[in-house]
Amino acid sequence: MTLTQHDIDQEIAAEHAAYEKRVADGAPVEHHPRRDYAPYRSSILRHPQQPPITIDVTKDPELVELHSPAFGERDITGIDNDLTRQHTGEPVGERITVSGRLLDRDGRPVRGQLIEIWQANSAGRYAHQREQHDAPLDPNFTGVGRTITDAEGRYHFTTIQPGPYPWRNHLNAWRPAHIHFSMFGRAFTQRLVTQMYFPSDPLFPYDPIIQSVTDDAARQRLVATYDHSLSVPEFSMGYQWDIVLDGPHATWIEEGR
Repeated sequence: MTLTQHDIDQEIAAEHAAYEKRVADGAPVEHHPRRDYAPYRSSILRHPQQPPITIDVTKDPELVELHSPAFGERDITGIDNDLTRQHTGEPVGERITVSGRLLDRDGRPVRGQLIEIWQANSAGRYAHQREQHDAPLDPNFTGVGRTITDAEGRYHFTTIQPGPYPWRNHLNAWRPAHIHFSMFGRAFTQRLVTQMYFPSDPLFPYDPIIQSVTDDAARQRLVATYDHSLSVPEFSMGYQWDIVLDGPHATWIEEGR
């Protein structure tokens, strides 16, 4: 039987009610979603069923790195954080500036860290060979960027407002507009991945991915704030979004901690 949005809405409501009851009964606040969150169907498929594989790093400390994706083949350039200048022409869509700070649990800046982003274009399509959405590609927008945090832990990107897109979790499922963020730490094994959303998106209540963060305060920490001081006159709108790596105000990280 094909799942409808109404079916998913009921499941989301049940999950929220169960969480609120757990907290009322004395359970701790859950800053991160459960890995078997039922309304997000593919999270069940990805839920670990076997114990982790142990790698003997005493023989070769870099052994685990050899089984992980490698970094780029070149150093970061001056346009890596400007996704609107990576091709010969102008990309289609509303230009935006996204900036914020990478912080530890005590609010201290995390300096010199590699941050990568990837996103759909303004039509809601990724430049990826496995993309199935039939929206148009933009030849002047690849949708990937990277930068290094400065002495204050600050990052800065110029990009295009991504569009929402359909996915096949259930009938007529749509994902809110978002940007994926990856923080690498000092090694690939420390990599953390999350998503940034935009304020007042009407798709929030219907999306089981963002709703899998059942705590309201934790979910709001995924939403950027419009910041007029970051807007560039006659060029781009501005959004502020800080990423907190740990502690009670941590930003949700995909697949838990």
